[in-house]
Amino acid sequence: MAESAACPAFQLGRPRYDQSSFLGRLKHFVEIIDPSTLFVSEAIIHPDTGEKIFMPFRMSGYVPFGTPIVVGLLLPNQTVVSTIFWQWLNQSHNACVNYSNRNATKPTPSSTFLQGYFGAVTSAVSLAVGLNVLIQKANRLSPATRMIIQRLIPFPAVASANICNVGLMRHNELSEGVDVLDENGNILGSSKIAAKHAIMETAFTRVVLPMPIFVLPPIIMSYLEKLPLLQTNRRLLLPIHSLVCLATFSLSLPLAISLFPQMSQIEVSQLEPEIAMATDCKVVTYNKGL
Repeated sequence: MAESAACPAFQLGRPRYDQSSFLGRLKHFVEIIDPSTLFVSEAIIHPDTGEKIFMPFRMSGYVPFGTPIVVGLLLPNQTVVSTIFWQWLNQSHNACVNYSNRNATKPTPSSTFLQGYFGAVTSAVSLAVGLNVLIQKANRLSPATRMIIQRLIPFPAVASANICNVGLMRHNELSEGVDVLDENGNILGSSKIAAKHAIMETAFTRVVLPMPIFVLPPIIMSYLEKLPLLQTNRRLLLPIHSLVCLATFSLSLPLAISLFPQMSQIEVSQLEPEIAMATDCKVVTYNKGL
């Protein structure tokens, strides 16, 4: 068989840009997450189910609906109650986004969704509250250092909870597999190996995504708060903080979800023997999910 016989990528909806390159994916997802597409029908259809995704849980709604939550997570001088509330709200939003943009080639029981949801909320709240308690007991730290560290706590809490969220919510894919497709979009079978790749790639994306969102704003605000303008006009702190969060969120989201193609490829030789025997393709495609 000639080398050119390797099957080309199956591209549902045929994206305008080359999805095999990071730059092409970045251009593609910048368009996908554009909030103006919230009201455009062809940008809100799930590639597996063909159904509309509820507005707050679309990728184009991630930034506008998620930024207020990020602002709340990064507010200084958090109490235990406020920490629990914002972590709960964040993981509730993330769980719905993960579920709405999952690989849906196999049905997902509601029990799986609830398991992932409660697991993510529990891990996020436990880690955030636990780290806050430890920082408050760290008497050797100066007040300024303690405040900066407290502002950075949301990142490890959110990152670990995101991994838990994706893993628990999609663990049924590991036992049932996900559909792999040839160049014509024909289903060749269900692969547990492809499912593992899909979940690992999505989980990695969910760790990279909050890194700049929860690390950069606290650092930027620690410098901006020292400016004479903000020293004399404390009412400007919240709107400026919100703008900083919005900017970092808007930049981070397309960069993170562009790390891997949504319709990812995998060599047939890496898959189960029964799938390899069902096709002459060297490469097949599966929906990684977002």
